[in-house]
Amino acid sequence: MRRLAFVLIAFLAAPAGAEETVDVTTPEPLFLDGTEVAIDDFHWLKRTVIVFADSPDDPRFVQQIELLEKRPEELRGRDVVVLMDAAPEAESALREKLHPRGFMMVLIGKDGTIYLRKPFPWDVREISRSIDKLPLRQQEIEDRRAAPIR
Repeated sequence: MRRLAFVLIAFLAAPAGAEETVDVTTPEPLFLDGTEVAIDDFHWLKRTVIVFADSPDDPRFVQQIELLEKRPEELRGRDVVVLMDAAPEAESALREKLHPRGFMMVLIGKDGTIYLRKPFPWDVREISRSIDKLPLRQQEIEDRRAAPIR
């Protein structure tokens, strides 16, 4: 009986044959197709920067994406995900909610509040400054300062 108990314990404690491996060197994507996601998927998890245009060839859309691509770590450090929607014909949920006209850049906080709507491209520094003024971001910064050093 003891052998049976030992075998069962050893079997149950052993890792499963098909273990899932997680690649920690690959960060989660920063840029996502805004026509395929729901804004509620990011509620309380991420701040979202949404870039709208009527065409992916819109010079303002191209410039905004280039500006965002230059400083991805600043955005990741502020829990930002960028959603791109340059296909008005897709009639995405984002377009239904935010009603863009041509080019528009939108910043939505983790709490779902729309903090910025801009009709022209913004640099990551300007976006970062705006994020750093948000109440939840201020709390995150304060919590980080108060956390014990490990």
